[in-house]
Amino acid sequence: MSKKLENKVAVITGGSSGIGLATAKRFVAEGAYVFIIGRRQSQLDEAVKEIGSNVTAVQGDVSNLEDIDRLYSVVAKEKGKLDIIVASAGIVERVLLENATPEHFDNLFNINVRAAYFTVQKALPFLNDGGSVVLVASSAHLVGVPEHSVYSATKAALRSFSRTFSAELAGRKIRVNTLSPGPVDTPIFETQADTKEGQEAIKQLYAGFLPMQRIGKPEEIAAAALFLASDESSFSIGIDLLSDGGQTQL
Repeated sequence: MSKKLENKVAVITGGSSGIGLATAKRFVAEGAYVFIIGRRQSQLDEAVKEIGSNVTAVQGDVSNLEDIDRLYSVVAKEKGKLDIIVASAGIVERVLLENATPEHFDNLFNINVRAAYFTVQKALPFLNDGGSVVLVASSAHLVGVPEHSVYSATKAALRSFSRTFSAELAGRKIRVNTLSPGPVDTPIFETQADTKEGQEAIKQLYAGFLPMQRIGKPEEIAAAALFLASDESSFSIGIDLLSDGGQTQL
């Protein structure tokens, strides 16, 4: 049985942890070679060990456009082609409207929106016709979640990008789709509370909001990313694939 990404080359931003790491591992298992980028070298080193083979790690910050250029120069030098982009780098900062600062606003838009935009734009000279782009958004862009106004807006921007990019790149048969997870058990929860007990309490709180009464696993989102990246979704373009435990549907 052939693998779904045999001989494909993928770039995964935020690939050193959480959804990005799970996606990298799944893509390699399906025959791809992956390039991951992240800010912390120690975390990248651990990710490379977990992935095991067919991976190159590039230390960099996707909000720095020079680092994106350097990423693609490594891809071009090592593989000379690119088939898949998964833009999964992102951050969450929970702030009420009344307490939000310009710094909070700019930080989220720089990392969640600007970085994703230029990750795709700067890939275009390298991205093969018929390639696939997956923008990892969030189900938060479909609901009103207190303390998430800026975060949700950044994810709504990605949803908009997938539509416009798809229209612009259709002539090259490049498919751009959005993947919108609900709450997922990733290290991002470590930024939401100072103790493990507090983190677990937040996870349980989120789980209680979902019809499935649990939060997602990174591997479940990676499976959805695989669908969008592969020919399994060959008739899907500009869509928003929800993997949210029913949060926005029931």
